[in-house]
Amino acid sequence: MKLSQTLRFCASADGTRIAVASCGTGQVILRAAHWLSNVDYDVKSPVWRPWLQALSAGNRFVRYDPRGCGLSDRHVADLSVEAWHADLDAVAASIEEPRFVLLGLSQGGALSIAFALRHPERVSHLVLLNAYSQGARARAQTEPERLEAETLVNLIRIGWGRDNPAFCRFFTNLFIPDGTPEQHRWWGDLERVTAAPDVAAQLLWQMQGLDVLDLATTLRVPTLVAHSRGDMRVPFDQGRKLAAAIPEARFIPLESKNHVLLPDEPAWAVFHAELATFLGRDRPVRPRAVRDAGLTPAEAALFDLVAEGLDNRAITARLGKSVKTVRNQLSVIFSKLGVRNRSQAIVMALSR
Repeated sequence: MKLSQTLRFCASADGTRIAVASCGTGQVILRAAHWLSNVDYDVKSPVWRPWLQALSAGNRFVRYDPRGCGLSDRHVADLSVEAWHADLDAVAASIEEPRFVLLGLSQGGALSIAFALRHPERVSHLVLLNAYSQGARARAQTEPERLEAETLVNLIRIGWGRDNPAFCRFFTNLFIPDGTPEQHRWWGDLERVTAAPDVAAQLLWQMQGLDVLDLATTLRVPTLVAHSRGDMRVPFDQGRKLAAAIPEARFIPLESKNHVLLPDEPAWAVFHAELATFLGRDRPVRPRAVRDAGLTPAEAALFDLVAEGLDNRAITARLGKSVKTVRNQLSVIFSKLGVRNRSQAIVMALSR
């Protein structure tokens, strides 16, 4: 699928140049910075490109590289959490639309919560995926837990970006254990093009000290929290704890081991269907024959797009799946529904 983006720079409070990328048109979704990011490299990524395709289908998806990483200024003295907050403020100030959806992945969730409290007038919806309110050091209660956090930082210092497969496999399996060999290879390459080892280690240490749990209890923004049950980077309990702290937050457990959802797993379609509903693009009420067909959540989400009249190309862009995967899933859906083709499926969807 063709995917184009616009690159620009904005200046943070201390003059640091922050690289900002946007693709698509429509409602703005702003992704707060997270640890691994290179907005130019992501376009070619088998991990991040599907996210760009899915979130820019009907939206303007805006993201940026944190200081010290990617296309943003790499040699920066101040890598503090306070500086990260200033960078998000600067990027948000460069967005002309008065309100936008704020998306926080992983540690981007804590940044998003703090921003939504500082600028509630700018945030229409808050979406937190595999996020946490307390970093590993902040939530550590035992010496082994503190040692684990410290050890991970030291592993980054000595193993980041190295060709040693043991180091690469360790870091990759924290984020995408169920990824393909190609996705694993690309994730290892991302380390080398994102940040230097000392910067990556310092940023991780700063993130481990994040603590916005008390702030989360004062949020008054519509919030969706989704978390992978088997997340090896951020424990599932952290997502549950975050959702419980935020007033009236909606919580979606995802059946996945991946910290970064991948397009061919069922949790991908579940999350994006829930996101569409949360943002006001409600799914239609399905006829009883469809409800009784035994469709999985991923199949039901795809069927809804067929019912909207989207062709395979448009569905591919919306869900970030390959054309072959969409075609194969449609064959299974048609078989469960007892129809032979797309036209019959649409007629069934419209029946009452």
